[in-house]
Amino acid sequence: MRFTFAPMEGITSYIYRNAFQEYYGGVEAYYTPFISNVSFSHKEKNEILPEHNKGLRVIPQILSNNADHFLAITKKLANLGYDEVNLNLGCPSGTVVAKRRGAGFLYVPDELDAFLDKVYERSPLPISIKTRIGMNSTDEWEGILDIFRQYPVKELIVHPRIKKELYTGEPHIDAYKKAADSLPFPVAYNGDITDEAGYKRLLEAAPDTTCVMIGRGLLRNPELALILSGSEPAYDMERFQAFHDRIFDEYKEEMSGDTPLLFHMKELMLYMCDYLKADEKTVKRIRKTGSLAEYRSIVYGLTREARL
Repeated sequence: MRFTFAPMEGITSYIYRNAFQEYYGGVEAYYTPFISNVSFSHKEKNEILPEHNKGLRVIPQILSNNADHFLAITKKLANLGYDEVNLNLGCPSGTVVAKRRGAGFLYVPDELDAFLDKVYERSPLPISIKTRIGMNSTDEWEGILDIFRQYPVKELIVHPRIKKELYTGEPHIDAYKKAADSLPFPVAYNGDITDEAGYKRLLEAAPDTTCVMIGRGLLRNPELALILSGSEPAYDMERFQAFHDRIFDEYKEEMSGDTPLLFHMKELMLYMCDYLKADEKTVKRIRKTGSLAEYRSIVYGLTREARL
């Protein structure tokens, strides 16, 4: 089984990726939060600079519905040494979908087909795709698969929900299986693999799965890929504290002021509270704190309790 790390905007930055790889790892590749500017923003440039991703297999994800725009970004990435790009057809955000990008591009299949025809013909790099199975109905999936089937997709990563389901309800595993069984290129699974139980359910339903992309599950438990690969849980709080502190210290150098640093670390820690088995009272304290000193005190208290 291969495991990859899903991109999560504002969280899985290059700082997080490097710290995660050093202290935990267990994943084959990391996908960047999506790039949408031909002239890379400062934030996007930081994500893709080769010196920020040494020793990691990183696959840039692109959000676009304009073939020339997509190809311009791809050429820049090829010049930086990347060997693959990923097309985002999965983002369900209302502002993204309204512009017919992300999952919204699935709503106009003829335009999507024309886009793919152009980019696969001209791209200097192989293109993988991360997709949902439709906008409003699972009935759309068959037509979407017919489009994908025409092209040399490097890998199709399927999040088997339609756009309007967002991240709720049961994933449509049968739709994922249909893609894996019928397409002539590799198909990976993404969606709701947050613990061992979810992983076992997937393999019971689709035992031929060979690649799983995980996002929230790895944020909640940084050992998850290692555990799913057969390692015993370590639950090592010294390692976790070093992991947390490296992220904290590097963001402190990059960000201007305490407020953005605190906001960012709180967002990340609210995921990692699961790993630390924090009770609801402690979770509320993290949400409400407006002080970096108090935030660090709460985290150190959690790790001390976990050691005991």
